[in-house]
Amino acid sequence: MQRRVPRASAERKPAPRPRPADKPDVPKAHLALEPRTQSAARTWAPLARFVEQEARIGNWAKQHRATQALYELIRFAIKQAWACLFGALLLGLLIATHLVYPRGAWLARYDFLVLAAVAIQGAMLAFRLETREEAQVIFLFHAVGTAMEIFKTSVGSWLYPEASLLRIGGVPLFSGFMYAAIGSYIARCWRLFDFRFTHHPPLWAVTALAIGIYVNFFTHHYLPDARIALFAMTAVLFGRCWVHFRVWRDHRRMPLLVGFCLVALFIWFAENIGTFTAAWRYPSQRLGWSVVSMGKLGAWLLLMIVSYALVALLNGPERVVKPGR
Repeated sequence: MQRRVPRASAERKPAPRPRPADKPDVPKAHLALEPRTQSAARTWAPLARFVEQEARIGNWAKQHRATQALYELIRFAIKQAWACLFGALLLGLLIATHLVYPRGAWLARYDFLVLAAVAIQGAMLAFRLETREEAQVIFLFHAVGTAMEIFKTSVGSWLYPEASLLRIGGVPLFSGFMYAAIGSYIARCWRLFDFRFTHHPPLWAVTALAIGIYVNFFTHHYLPDARIALFAMTAVLFGRCWVHFRVWRDHRRMPLLVGFCLVALFIWFAENIGTFTAAWRYPSQRLGWSVVSMGKLGAWLLLMIVSYALVALLNGPERVVKPGR
């Protein structure tokens, strides 16, 4: 026999969960501008203590236009530094080991860099300085970068002059983390600045472009270089796209292509530091260090598209919704 459930009990709806006191009701119109993920300040205890103090500083700064602009500039610099955390730590390790790491140590410098990079990654996850989604981007771009490194060193595009154990062919494993730092930066910026977009190209088109760019890094050694065509396709796809980013309360905007070029420029600066520390060298630097060719800017711009495509596939670009829609 089946036991009958009383009608009143069967139709009773679960009571709504009480809303926490520190999260008051938010108007639906305002929800469109809310970040989809919580900021690090709300998920990491040491920073959470700073939230209230930061709010008081912001209330003071907004009283005057000059202090508001200065405060927003400082917030922008802090967010950028936070987004660069992984890459900045790796770059700091390259400089430090170049200056003070003992020659002839039982643990090769390159191997130390591998272990240090893994330790940094583990610490960032353990202390919640990085989300799992950002770690996924780092892993994916590490694999993509290492595969390209193995090929590029085999054809003599650049070399790693020091000996090590933790390597594949002529590529020490720390090199993959340098590529991963680019993906980490984009993923962290996406979250910290709450990216929204207008006229963003379809993800299938971005993915196809990224695949074409990555394949060309290999095939241009044997076939005609398709770089010019890839630049043109990039301009066509992203020429109308604007990225909207929130530094403080309001979203600012800039052409996404300009953002790509700025990031590529800073990667070129970092590459000059990396070659100066002898972490790797180009054929033109065999007899001594020299500035990396400006032509590498184009290569970094294209590599940016590959990294951006991976992050976009994970996050999904969210378009800007105009008021009233």
